[in-house]
Amino acid sequence: MSKTSKQYNKVVTVCKSLFEKKMSDYGSAWRILRLPSLTDQIFIKAQRIRQIQELEVQKVAEGEVSEFIGIINYAVIALIQLELGVAKEPDLDVVEAVKLYDKHINITKELMENKNHDYGEAWREMRVSSLTDLILQKLLRVKQIEDNKGKTLVSEGIDANYQDIINYAIFALILIEQKAN
Repeated sequence: MSKTSKQYNKVVTVCKSLFEKKMSDYGSAWRILRLPSLTDQIFIKAQRIRQIQELEVQKVAEGEVSEFIGIINYAVIALIQLELGVAKEPDLDVVEAVKLYDKHINITKELMENKNHDYGEAWREMRVSSLTDLILQKLLRVKQIEDNKGKTLVSEGIDANYQDIINYAIFALILIEQKAN
């Protein structure tokens, strides 16, 4: 588990660094995005990853890694939006946004550690393509919950699905890095 924690933190450091840089460049313009818009943005990235995995020809130089990073950061943004609600205009500075980022990543990492304990790190035996499919499945679930105005009868809510998406994307990045080394 300590190996996983270190690998997880390494991925988060890369994602958070990009988040901070984009906050410096663009501010918190993302605060105006409604949850379905964020879900769709994550869906586009996951679909692109699946296309990259299935096609041999790629016309845009950015690969799976940058898309998984985007999925992680957009899912954290979605969790922040769930907490704060949608703003009419950008209203967070870099320091506030990073604090919220850290808060949601820490909650999500704790969930991962609990599930990892129960599942025995089964994700380590999975293919990156399977993690991509699980992300797409979670996104379809989130879309359905959004279409149901956030109501579920027996299922976990949108936040749990975004957390799972973050964890699957982090697992994928860990597996990609391991394969490269």
